[in-house]
Amino acid sequence: MSDKTDNQREGTSLIRALGPVDATMIVIGSMIGSGIFIVSAESSRLSGAPGWLLLAWAVAGLLTITGALCCSELATMMPRAGGVYVFLREAYGRSIGFLYGWTLFLVIQTGTIAAVAIAFAKFLGVFVHSVSSENYLVAPISFGKYAISLSTEQLVAIGLIALLTWTNTRGLEVGKIVQNTFTFAKTAALAAVVVIGLSLGWHATSAARSAAWWNSWANGWSPQIAQPGFTFVGGFALALLFGKSMVGPLFAQTAWTNITFVGSEVRDPGISCARS
Repeated sequence: MSDKTDNQREGTSLIRALGPVDATMIVIGSMIGSGIFIVSAESSRLSGAPGWLLLAWAVAGLLTITGALCCSELATMMPRAGGVYVFLREAYGRSIGFLYGWTLFLVIQTGTIAAVAIAFAKFLGVFVHSVSSENYLVAPISFGKYAISLSTEQLVAIGLIALLTWTNTRGLEVGKIVQNTFTFAKTAALAAVVVIGLSLGWHATSAARSAAWWNSWANGWSPQIAQPGFTFVGGFALALLFGKSMVGPLFAQTAWTNITFVGSEVRDPGISCARS
């Protein structure tokens, strides 16, 4: 079926101009973000040993790839704009799809975008010291237990979201170029971090070599230090905190569903979604 006929059947005027490479870049670009670089410290603090940290990333990766494969199968069956909203609507009815759509808009996707934008601003603050959460343009205004303020860090995050939103309103081709360019840059940066880390780690310090890979207690870890007020002890406490340490890796590896939202703009969606 031609793209034109397919779009007419779906009742949309969207143009199928994204190929397999573009679809892959959307998935990679959505998953490789600031989360990868900021969540490992917290996960390591909770688990207390390198082995548990790597296992948390491995298990999160297994859960992610399992979900992604299921999602790619659904995307090839229903390659329509809306993605997961369409899947839930068709499977469980319009009310569930409606609730998911508004939850995605008001909480899920909005919160993720805000978190990534703030992370970008924090990293920028390392190089530009005027960008800081303590540098207020509008001092905190208290409303009971809450407060409203505007710092230079928040302003940069807001500006970034506005800039990328405006870029995507310029059309599919412009958005595709920006997405692919930044994704290639991020992938290259991540590969460089891996290569440099392995190169420097080959001659690791004595402290790193002596660290117990699986015995968290041997590294000075305890459940009460990792989680103040925690009442559990022993292996059960480690298991619970290991589960909590997976929150960061799962957050960093989310967004593999993003390609499904542009299902009506992908050429040969059965091929592109399966590959991505």
